[in-house]
Amino acid sequence: MTLFLCPIYLLDISQSWVPAGMSTASQNGGSGGFQRVKRGWVWNQFFVLEEYMGSDPQYVGKLHTDLDKGDSAVKYTLSGEGAGTIFTIDQTTGDIHALRSLDREEKPYYTLRAQAVDIDTNHPLEPESEFVIKVQDINDNEPKFLEGPYTASVPEMSPVGTYVTKVTASDADDPTYGNSARVVYSILHGQPYFSVDPKTGVIRTALPNMDREVKELYQVLIQAKDMGGQLGGLAGTTTINITLSDVNDNPPRFAKSIFHFRVSESNNVGTIVGTIKAHDLDIGKNAEIDYSIIPGDGGAMFDITTNEHNQEGIIVLRQLVDYETKKAYTFKVEASNAHLDPRFHGYGPFKDMATIKITVMDEDEPPVFTKPSYTMDVYEDTPLGIIIGAVTAQDLDAGSSPVRYSIDWKSDLDSFFEIDPVKGTISTNELLDRESIAQHNITVVATKVKNPVQTSRVAVTVHVLDINEFPPEFAIPYETFVCEGAKLGQVREEPIAALLNIILLQCLNEGLTAGVLVLASNMF
Repeated sequence: MTLFLCPIYLLDISQSWVPAGMSTASQNGGSGGFQRVKRGWVWNQFFVLEEYMGSDPQYVGKLHTDLDKGDSAVKYTLSGEGAGTIFTIDQTTGDIHALRSLDREEKPYYTLRAQAVDIDTNHPLEPESEFVIKVQDINDNEPKFLEGPYTASVPEMSPVGTYVTKVTASDADDPTYGNSARVVYSILHGQPYFSVDPKTGVIRTALPNMDREVKELYQVLIQAKDMGGQLGGLAGTTTINITLSDVNDNPPRFAKSIFHFRVSESNNVGTIVGTIKAHDLDIGKNAEIDYSIIPGDGGAMFDITTNEHNQEGIIVLRQLVDYETKKAYTFKVEASNAHLDPRFHGYGPFKDMATIKITVMDEDEPPVFTKPSYTMDVYEDTPLGIIIGAVTAQDLDAGSSPVRYSIDWKSDLDSFFEIDPVKGTISTNELLDRESIAQHNITVVATKVKNPVQTSRVAVTVHVLDINEFPPEFAIPYETFVCEGAKLGQVREEPIAALLNIILLQCLNEGLTAGVLVLASNMF
């Protein structure tokens, strides 16, 4: 007997079997046990079309055995995956139908078992055999980008063909059947700036010298289409947001060529005079700027540093300025890129220069004495009102103010001196005694008439000189003795302890006619 799986053609005839106790003769009306007979099971796979939308159950195939004489003596049974729920078999005809629509992406095949049974004895006429019903794919799934939308970046000014990123789309259809899962990539929006490889999905630059400072952000729309991109294929899309990253391709530029500032002559070293800024179209590290002063007129009077937060150049006072000495300074400042990119040297010098003009502002300053200190000499007992010297102070400011002089009373409590408030001459106001005070230290104050709060002070030292007002005096009284008869012109000076003996001996030896003068002093 032979069992056919329709519509599959019978390909081979192999040995069959009959149940034990039943012979071929028995099957033909005789008697005997089971014997092997030839049968024709050819178990190829059946196919069922996925997503079937018909109103009737979908026909899958037919089971048939040559023992079936068409007299309804054979019953066909079906077991396994989906038997009775998804697949059903007509027990009489062996026709198999799918009861509902199937999705290959949910389950691609079903494994079942078929058997032909004698309807009267319920004995199997054929051994139970396994076969597969495969769900045949249709193009019912569009390609999907599982990781989109994408974000990528590429340096500006990149050459054509520079790699940007790669996109990948997946198609759930059967890649082994037809072109349902063969995906082709294309750009729907984003040309002529970028290109995509139709097979790999690699995105590359397609336009040279794209400038971030002109356009920084690009949105590219990529399509993935199955059926090899042919008409009728399903498609999915994704977006790639591409940012041009910055490179150092722009020099710093000053907004104007001349900057004007003012500084007061009273400002201290380190005072901020002003700030300047060169603008760089680049960003981040590529926009960092170094400022420097070009040597020249007045450049040594100032310094410049870079504010790392806003890239401003800060001009500070390096040395004190004086309006009366120099009223203005002019010098040049250079702004240059801190980090040069050798690839862009051909773009020109990455620096710019500007002129700085600084005006010194006059301040109302105290008078200035012509000397840091003064020294004067005067003899003691000099009469009152005698001029012993003079001090001089000047107002160096523009529109010079007259100066008035005075002596700080704390430095001359006894008023030994007085000063002419206009001329600055110093004269005696009391008799001076060197033996009492040999040196006087006084302080003279100069005050501006137009602005009395502006004062200066200077030290004046007065030395009192000695005069010969006292005759010489012996420190102790002396007694003199002379012997009679001492020789003329002879002078003796001895300690008082030995004086009397000397005088006595002298007198005894030489007599009283010589003239001898003996000075006795207890100092010796």
